Amino acid sequence: MKVKSKGGINMLAVLKSCSLLGIKGFIIRVEVDLNRGLPAFDIVGLPDTAVRESRERVKSAIKNSGYDFPVKRITINLAPANIKKIGPHFDLAIAGGILAAQNIIKVKELDDYLIVGELSLNGDVQKVNGILPMVLTAKKNKFKGVILPEENKLEASLVEGIEIIPVSHISDLIHIFGINKRKSVFNAQNSNKLFSKKVKNYEIDFSEIKGQHEAKRAIEIAVAGSHNLIMVGPPGVGKTMLAKRIPTIMPPLLKEEQLEVSRIQSILGKVNLANGLQTQRPFRTPHHSITAASMIGGGKIPVPGEISLAHKGVLFLDEISEYRRKVLELLRQPLEEKKVTISRSTMTVDFPAEFMLIASSNPCPCGYYGDPRRECHCTINQVRRYRNKISGPLLDRIDLQLEVPSLDVNELTEYKKGEKSKNIRKRVIAAQKIQQFRYKNENFINNSHLSGKNLYKYCKLHKNNKILLKKAIKELGLSARAYDRILRVARTISDLEGKENIRSGHLAEAIQYRRLEGEIH
Repeated sequence: MKVKSKGGINMLAVLKSCSLLGIKGFIIRVEVDLNRGLPAFDIVGLPDTAVRESRERVKSAIKNSGYDFPVKRITINLAPANIKKIGPHFDLAIAGGILAAQNIIKVKELDDYLIVGELSLNGDVQKVNGILPMVLTAKKNKFKGVILPEENKLEASLVEGIEIIPVSHISDLIHIFGINKRKSVFNAQNSNKLFSKKVKNYEIDFSEIKGQHEAKRAIEIAVAGSHNLIMVGPPGVGKTMLAKRIPTIMPPLLKEEQLEVSRIQSILGKVNLANGLQTQRPFRTPHHSITAASMIGGGKIPVPGEISLAHKGVLFLDEISEYRRKVLELLRQPLEEKKVTISRSTMTVDFPAEFMLIASSNPCPCGYYGDPRRECHCTINQVRRYRNKISGPLLDRIDLQLEVPSLDVNELTEYKKGEKSKNIRKRVIAAQKIQQFRYKNENFINNSHLSGKNLYKYCKLHKNNKILLKKAIKELGLSARAYDRILRVARTISDLEGKENIRSGHLAEAIQYRRLEGEIH
């Protein structure tokens, strides 16, 4: 868009850039107006500090690149004005608008392109974070292409069907869209090689763990249905070892999931494409000293937290009773809604948080309550206070609750290896394929999402099984939510066995994974 003054000189230029709110992108119009008057350079439209500082970067970049900076009253409007503009990636669009207003760049040819990039004082275009959601926004809004930093081109090429024009210096923008243009489009034909369906070769394996057959069975069920799991047992029984081997039995990320996980990592600048996109599902293990903002996300400018970085993977809380209760309680909403909402006075941001919660805990402060081989020195009140650090509502949201006992001496000294991870993974993948086929007409793909009418539709029980379930709920004092979770777990157990209907054995096994709830509370 161009508006000409009486002297025939462009005084107004409009280019397009992008702003991020969470992982969502918004198209921003960068309106550059050059007018007569005392020299000034103002940026309006709800800019943050990084955007306001663009004035000095853009001015120096244009001058140090050998071009004249207009001695006029310059006004930059970032529209719409009601969206907060965050980050330095508007530099290139602002500089391009100033050059276009002076007829150095043909602004009409930029109408179909989104422009993002940070400028250094010598005119170099620097890498920016969040390029993947920006390119996806450009494609969604049917832009022809995106002009972006050279260092971001590989990440941007993950999005198919859109032109990628990388620039390393502000002069490249002038060469491409100036009078003597020479357009250079990045060839992304081999970008599909960045995606992979191969399973990573892990250095650890379930076969290395001695005994603990019940725990391995519970973990297999949890992974097959994407259920949450807590393990309670004395120190040294293998709770952490078991948890760390969970990724070895999980199916690799699908292409769409790889892209979804990479969008979150892109916002933090953590996408590493040296060996292609990761196929391994995220496995996050935050320390128990973690703050609430680091766990769920937040800050003045909201960024993803650990639960979003664990999206499509595992969040492992080792010794969950050592975490601050305030931090743990914040997990309740994300565990139900599979997302986290962060509200600020000027914005509300949603981050995806579809993760498996895997937790471990000692049974008491000293760790040996109920251990037949070691004496516990804790009082009953100490044990009760320690266990009550995990609130009832949070424990209610954990599908499988498991006691992990100490190993028998014979199991400990036995050299026989257990079942390999790859064999367990085959059963998990088979069960997940059954679920995907069953829920092909639903908006979810695994049993952990079953709720409401869908729960009764897909988890029908025989009359005798209903009687068994009623008796268990009465004796264990379980909640309505626990009732739903028993049905979900029973559905997964039947899928692992390839059975269409839930049988009494499946239901009984699912019920036993709720025993801990009654013991703790």
